[in-house]
Amino acid sequence: MAEPHRQTPSGKPRARSLGIAFDGEPGAWNAITDVRGVEVGYATLIEGSDVRTGVTAIHPRGPGGALDPCAAGFHSQNGNGEMTGVSWIRESGTQAGPIAITNTSSVGVAHTGIVRWTTRRHPNADEWWWWLLPVAAETWDGYLNDMNGGSITPDVVVSALDGTASGPIEEGSVGGGTGMNCYQFKAGTGTASRLVEHAGASYTVGVLLQTNFGARPELVVSGVPVGRSLTDDNPLEDSYAPTGAGSVIAIVVTDAPLLPNACEAMARRVTLGLARTGTPGSHFSGDLFLALSTGNPGGITPSALSSVGRGRDYDELRFLPWGSMDPFYEAVVRATEEAVLDSMIANEEMVGRQGHRSPALPRDRLVELLDAARVRP
Repeated sequence: MAEPHRQTPSGKPRARSLGIAFDGEPGAWNAITDVRGVEVGYATLIEGSDVRTGVTAIHPRGPGGALDPCAAGFHSQNGNGEMTGVSWIRESGTQAGPIAITNTSSVGVAHTGIVRWTTRRHPNADEWWWWLLPVAAETWDGYLNDMNGGSITPDVVVSALDGTASGPIEEGSVGGGTGMNCYQFKAGTGTASRLVEHAGASYTVGVLLQTNFGARPELVVSGVPVGRSLTDDNPLEDSYAPTGAGSVIAIVVTDAPLLPNACEAMARRVTLGLARTGTPGSHFSGDLFLALSTGNPGGITPSALSSVGRGRDYDELRFLPWGSMDPFYEAVVRATEEAVLDSMIANEEMVGRQGHRSPALPRDRLVELLDAARVRP
């Protein structure tokens, strides 16, 4: 098994290092960055006792392709959360520019930071006629982080956007996932990918999650309800946050050429991947998913250019037939399930605001529970 499949660049264990088996073939790094052109970067803030937060930045077409729209589709499993730019994605079926994920109180700052980065990096976007509707999304880190303390600034967002790269990426308590919890264990950022063959070509489906949802007894790993046996040492159970609250953001990217409605169908399949890990979906969890196709580069005229008569008369897209979508749906489900588990397994205990403590998923006990389930008659 390739080393990036077993550990993060800093040496943190991933789910596969525990012998957990997953269906489907991952890419070289088993990450969203396996999709050609995708770059990811983090700004991680851990300061004093109250700051446990950050920003995750994603360039679907790389920093140089920020103004080239992707076909896009959005799905809300539960709307108790925020992802900006969704109205235009639903209207146009497209998304352009970087994506930022952070905490609930910093969505507006992330939006501003994306605009600042874009107008500096792409001077055309600073013309009067070029308008930007960035995607900035959030989950709630108020248990460990002073979310209203103003630690996220536009410059922090810009630093994350400037620091993106391809290749294997960190998971766990990094970027926007720094202060997050999943199934009442320390969690945060998780990623995975799957390869899909179609018509003699190999395509990649990559998923990145910011996980912050679920109650401890709900956790299921490889079909085994392990959470029921891991309910001890759960300080989050006594916190003021409703059980299962917090939210999850999913970004799905593929290089397969797709129509916007097919992207939306991909985004809907995130729900099935989450369900495989046990969650029924809490009212207090904002579960928002965006899927993009980086196929057809240059195939969609940016709306700003069309509005001033600088676009083409016709755009032209090549796309997979609807009848060929099932393997791509499966890829989303499998990668989502693995990314959830990676977000917890590549992690350690964290203490934050007001002494609040989030314990790590006990990896040794998890392996024991899975081994015991395998030998049962």
